[in-house]
Amino acid sequence: MKTGKKTAAGQNPSKTTLLILAAGMGSRFGGIKQIEPVGPNGEIILDYSIYDAIRAGFTKIVFVIRKSIEDSFRQKINAKAAGQIAIDFAYQELDSGLMGHRVPAGREKPWGTGHAVLIAKDKIAEPFAAINADDYYGPSAFTMMNKHLLGLAQGRTRDYAMVGYPLANTLSDFGTVSRGVCETDAQGYLTRITERTKLQKRPNGAAFTDEAGVEHFISGDTPVSMNYWGFGPDVFEYLQKEFAEFLREKGGDLKAEYYLPFAVGGMITSGVKKCRVLAAQESWFGITYKEDLPTARIAIAEKIRGGVYPAELWK
Repeated sequence: MKTGKKTAAGQNPSKTTLLILAAGMGSRFGGIKQIEPVGPNGEIILDYSIYDAIRAGFTKIVFVIRKSIEDSFRQKINAKAAGQIAIDFAYQELDSGLMGHRVPAGREKPWGTGHAVLIAKDKIAEPFAAINADDYYGPSAFTMMNKHLLGLAQGRTRDYAMVGYPLANTLSDFGTVSRGVCETDAQGYLTRITERTKLQKRPNGAAFTDEAGVEHFISGDTPVSMNYWGFGPDVFEYLQKEFAEFLREKGGDLKAEYYLPFAVGGMITSGVKKCRVLAAQESWFGITYKEDLPTARIAIAEKIRGGVYPAELWK
């Protein structure tokens, strides 16, 4: 069987992987929010991401999950979808990939999204995108990202990428959210990403309160990260080095996490990599709170009526 021309680094220039981070606890939602149905035939948000990824040309999917949710998770992956694209699993546990570091007594939280991506390093040898399992990103996000990743695989670019969404399109009506607020240069490259917590929806944007009790407003058209990133496989070497440093400095902190935006920010400020911001064409939505679920179902129904998706996704 022909596998296609390989690059100097051993990559196949036509292969790209979608890495789906699904090991989250879903604590604010009150359950395993990744597998709540939003479509008319029991489809979950993840089904629409898989569908969009296949249409965009991704050739493999790797899920990062926890062993404790594996049975439930596998039951939710439609067999027809699995027949259309290669699927693999990586497992993010508290003791996974710690390079000899011991889990401190009392630690319950996962080690963060940067750690989740690092867990998949033995499963991926080609350019890949990383997304959250419980977020809806839209077809154009997958098309843009796969095009960028193919450029990485074929040597046309060395830049990483991020899909950015207007802040106003990412807020919840039912509580506060955390968002990676982005700053870009004139060429559309990410220069800085700042994690803002407890963002409360306001007319034309959102507000947060700093440690001094002062409220700050952020305009609704400000680009934010919804954890949709595109990398080359060389990112794993960087993540491993930086995660080892994180463990040395903060491994004893029971709540400290190694976040992916923090890792990307470090690569940018150190000049290791540039990250192009790809402007999303659709609105993002997700399930942060239980009350978000009806809104997500309405949004999917509207997209079906508009012809974006068939009523029966996996015919």
